[in-house]
Amino acid sequence: MRRLKKKFYLGFYFVTVATLGLVRACMSAVSADPAVSVSERVADSAAVKLADASVAEAAEAVQTVEAAQPAAALEVTETDTPEVKETPAPPRSALRRAERRHPHPILSVPSFQRTFPDVEDVHMESARFWGIRPIENRQEAEESKSGLVFSAADPFYVIDCRMKSSIPYLVPRAQELLHEIARNFMDSLSMKGLPVHKLIVTSMLRTEHDVRELRKSNFNASPQSCHRFGTTFDICYNRYSPVRRLVRDDTLKWVLSEVLRDERVAGRCWIKYEVKQGCFHITCR
Repeated sequence: MRRLKKKFYLGFYFVTVATLGLVRACMSAVSADPAVSVSERVADSAAVKLADASVAEAAEAVQTVEAAQPAAALEVTETDTPEVKETPAPPRSALRRAERRHPHPILSVPSFQRTFPDVEDVHMESARFWGIRPIENRQEAEESKSGLVFSAADPFYVIDCRMKSSIPYLVPRAQELLHEIARNFMDSLSMKGLPVHKLIVTSMLRTEHDVRELRKSNFNASPQSCHRFGTTFDICYNRYSPVRRLVRDDTLKWVLSEVLRDERVAGRCWIKYEVKQGCFHITCR
C-alpha cells in the first residue's frame, strides 16, 4: 500500500514537471515573437513563476499580471488615440439669415398724425409764396398755363381716374417734388424686396370754379384751398397701382410714410395726414 502511494506521487510529480516544462517551452517560443503584446509577455513570465515558486509567490505574480495589463492597455491607448479636432462654430441663426435677405426692414413711422401734423396755415403760406395767382376756371387755365407744367405723364405715379375736381397741372417746384417722392417710393420698394407699385395722385390744381363745385358735395372742402396755387397735391395712401402683383396696402403705406417723413425732415414740403380723405396732403416749400 505504501509502495503504491509512493509510485502514485512520483508519477504525479513527473507528469507535473513534464507538463510545466512543455508549458515553459511553448511560452518561451511565444515570447520570442516580436509581435506579441506587452501584456502577453508579462502573463508568460507570471505563469513560469507560478510553476517554480510557492503559493505566495504565485499570488504575488498574479497581482503583477493584473497591474501590468491596465498599464499596457493605457500605453497602447495613449499611442493610438487620434487627435481630437476642434468643433466648428454653429451656423448663424434664422434671424441673421433673415436680416441678410432683407437688410432694409419696413419700419414705418411711430404715428401718422404726429409725424405729419402740418396745419393748413403753413401750407397756405408756402402756397402763396411759391404758387401762381388763382385761376377762375379751366378755360382760363388752358389759355394761360403761365408758370404751370403738365404733370400727368410720369413713369413713377398715375393720376386717379376719379379725379374730377382738379386738373393735372402744378408749378415746376411742386412737380419736381412729386416726381422725387414717387421715384423714392419705388426705390424703397425695390430695396425692401417688395413688388413695384405706383402712387396714385388724387388731386392737383383746382380752379375757383372747381372749389365751388366741390363744396356742393364735400362740405369739408375749404374755400381757401391751397390747391388753387398749383403747389399742392394729394397722394392716396389706401390705394396703389400695381406693376406686378398686389401687396397689402398697409405695407405700402408704411413704406410711403418713411419716404414722406424723409422729405419733410429735409425741409422740402409740408405734409398733413388726412384721415377722412384717405390721402397725404402735400405742399412744396
